[in-house]
Amino acid sequence: MTDIKKVVLAYSGGLDTSVILKWLQDTYHCEIVTFTADLGQGEELEPARAKAIQFGIKPENIFIDDLREEFVRDFVFPMFRCNTVYEGEYLLGTSIARPLIAKRQIEIARLTQADSVSHGATGKGNDQVRFELGYYALEPGIKVIAPWREWDLLSREKLLAYAEKHGIPVDMKHKQGGAPYSMDANLLHISFEGRHLENPNAQAEEAMWRWTVSPEQAPNEAQYIDIEFQGGDAIAIDGQSMRPHELLAKLNELGGKHGIGRLDLVENRFVGMKSRGCYETPGGSILLKAHRGIESITLDREVAHLKDDLMPRYAALIYNGFWWSPERKALQILIDHTQLRVNGVVKLKLYKGSVTVVSRDSKDTLFDQNIATFDDDGGAYNQADAGGFIKLNALRLRIAEIAKRHRQ
Repeated sequence: MTDIKKVVLAYSGGLDTSVILKWLQDTYHCEIVTFTADLGQGEELEPARAKAIQFGIKPENIFIDDLREEFVRDFVFPMFRCNTVYEGEYLLGTSIARPLIAKRQIEIARLTQADSVSHGATGKGNDQVRFELGYYALEPGIKVIAPWREWDLLSREKLLAYAEKHGIPVDMKHKQGGAPYSMDANLLHISFEGRHLENPNAQAEEAMWRWTVSPEQAPNEAQYIDIEFQGGDAIAIDGQSMRPHELLAKLNELGGKHGIGRLDLVENRFVGMKSRGCYETPGGSILLKAHRGIESITLDREVAHLKDDLMPRYAALIYNGFWWSPERKALQILIDHTQLRVNGVVKLKLYKGSVTVVSRDSKDTLFDQNIATFDDDGGAYNQADAGGFIKLNALRLRIAEIAKRHRQ
């Protein structure tokens, strides 16, 4: 692929992408544009600019973009409208970030007239699929360079040796073998993979967790919070309106304080293997519980059940990298339509790793206390009607049993 002229690299400034930057220069002799996304990972991003300049990247070819609000507003919140969970537990914190990174990379490629894009995902994982499906969906003719599928630097030791040979700065934690986990963080979650976590029989170390205290060390007194929803999206905490990314950051703070959102999971990757990872999703865990709470009084029964039927399919689309697919977009239209009257306030109890809905209220509620009451309802519901309803629903069961007896 000697025809590569200019490539936009998804660049964190860490060991892997710093090696990739130099490798691209040496292998393709092309102009490089670096793109660093601020998704709320909580790290200082300006050092990435200094590192890029150190390796000859022009200042005008260095992009460090604050995407926090767009990330939560246009990706996290739409996903949570569907109560999305992959394989029963995973809240898709890494998966939902990739389509936004791919989108911005393509935008920068157009802006800088680059003909190629590159990422640091390995050839074993899901991220290579997520990035590249996004690239091709948004720019069908783009060229993609995936170094991990091309080079022979397939171990940490080889990466470190390459970095030392080429004068690439390496953090002391890497030199001393003190970077035990592969971590990925954004406003929705932080993930941990690698080292002893590769053995599913090994318990995660307590020191690994970054955002949450252990439930045992969480406060002994419960905290109650109110979350207000409008059109299926959270808009306020305890009456204080917030922008989407500010609201999620606040929920992360509250959830972390109470030990909420830890997950140790063996999942099925799209590429075919099983993988063990640990996740911290404190704010997302609270948000999911709250959203289901407000839907419980504002959604029609069959609409709610339809959403639950579709959710695993929707979750798999995101996990597997098909955010930009026509089927995900079609599902999103349906999901968003169901959220038109998902408005109101949910009160939650946060206590030692758990989050519990304790009350919900909405002007659009479908809960009719006059009908649901166990006391005298004044004729609002005629209990005698249930007899015919039951008999009609039992008809096919009765017919089947009668036919069975005739065959005996």
